[in-house]
Amino acid sequence: MKFIALSSHRNEYPEPITLSKGDLLAIGERYSGDEGWDNWYFCTTPGQPGGWVPDQVLERLDEGHGRALEDYCARELEVDPGDRLEGGRQLNGWVWCCRTRDGVAGWVPLAVVQRVD
Repeated sequence: MKFIALSSHRNEYPEPITLSKGDLLAIGERYSGDEGWDNWYFCTTPGQPGGWVPDQVLERLDEGHGRALEDYCARELEVDPGDRLEGGRQLNGWVWCCRTRDGVAGWVPLAVVQRVD
C-alpha cells in the first residue's frame, strides 16, 4: 500500500523496545487515549527501556508477564507532510511504513497518512 503523510509525526521514544520471538517481558499498563490506539501495552524486558507493544504479538503467561509471539520493534518513523511511504502491516491505529526517499522504516499513526494509489 502506498501512503502520503498529511501531517508531521515525531518519535517520542528514541530507544524503541525490540523483541525477538520467545523473549520474556513484563506487561504493564494498557494505553488509553482518544486517538483510537487500542490494545497497546507498555512492556519491559531486561536491558532495554520500556515501550509500547501491540496485544497481537503478546502471549500472556500469567498476570503481568508474557512472551513475544514474533519479532517486533517499536521504532516510530518520523514523517513530514508530503513524505511518500510504502505501508505494510496495520495494527491498532498504526501502520508499519518505509519512507521511499531514504528507505527508513517504522510505525506511523494512521491518522497522519492517507492511502494513495
